[in-house]
Amino acid sequence: MSSETYSATVIGGTGFTGGELLRLLAGHPNFEIEQATSRSKANKTVGHSHPNLRELDLRFSSPDDLESVDVLFAATPHGVSMEQIDTFYEHADTVVDLSADFRLNTVEQYEEWYDGHSAPEYLDQSVYALPELTRDELPGADLIASGGCNATSTILGLKPLFDAGILEGDEDIVVDVKVGSSEGGAGGGAASSHPERSGIVRPYAPISHRHEAEIEQFLGVSVSFTVHAVDMIRGSSATCHVFPGGPVSKGDLWKAYRGSYEDEPFMRLVSGGGGVYRYPEPKAVAGTNIGEVGFELDPSNKRIVAFSAIDNMMKGSAGQAIHGANVALGLDETAGLDFAGLHPVGAP
Repeated sequence: MSSETYSATVIGGTGFTGGELLRLLAGHPNFEIEQATSRSKANKTVGHSHPNLRELDLRFSSPDDLESVDVLFAATPHGVSMEQIDTFYEHADTVVDLSADFRLNTVEQYEEWYDGHSAPEYLDQSVYALPELTRDELPGADLIASGGCNATSTILGLKPLFDAGILEGDEDIVVDVKVGSSEGGAGGGAASSHPERSGIVRPYAPISHRHEAEIEQFLGVSVSFTVHAVDMIRGSSATCHVFPGGPVSKGDLWKAYRGSYEDEPFMRLVSGGGGVYRYPEPKAVAGTNIGEVGFELDPSNKRIVAFSAIDNMMKGSAGQAIHGANVALGLDETAGLDFAGLHPVGAP
């Protein structure tokens, strides 16, 4: 593994995801933060926006004054990176984008799910950042696209069923995702304010969530997908109802999930054991890059219920981005990501 040190910039450093990137990079043995940008908070300390980083000796600078670095992490809203990608490459050898701008393969997908694409020539160049899915494609990649949190939790929960041939792509799959308020970002608006968010289980994307495009692209299957906003801050929890075409035993499921994830450093199989946390739980992985997966078999309804839980800002965003960059640069893939989480904690 390389022991080289890389300079890094974080674009959009005042947002929740930007703060997570800065937290991870500050503790990473192979990265040195050169710059964090913010148009609205230029010249203010990083600790002004992220009180957990008050010890970080760094001030935000304007995104118009980019310095040259080895790796640029872009934590910007959808649409920004595709407009600025040429500028990013003028100032960095490797770009890691945490928006949706380079996750999909074709312009047609962006026209269907987003608002088109202004830099389609880069789409063939980008590599999805989820190493459990794209590890072989990441080494040497210079445009890395961190996946959507709800897509990530769903893909991780379903992937072993496809790897093992239990699912082939023409089965009925219903996915229900519960997600925390941090998904809305630091400027999430009225729907994410505490008085409106507290105590809710609110369907906010009953159909046609944009992350369906990623699931379809990487698993080759269309899913019936619904997302609920719930009263937690961190977390994306996917419950997948699957109706396979043939008989499946619990032994088949254990073999499938172990076969996909037993050698993965950030995946944990949690399926009906003892104790309070018997199935994947966002609270148990809050602040970590760990993904938990599990399952139950419902023979009477010929149904598999697959579960997955991640921290949406870590495994579903900043942690995935760092993990993908580690693999791309030939670093120890767990570097900077070894936080094991806390118990007990408050609402995740």
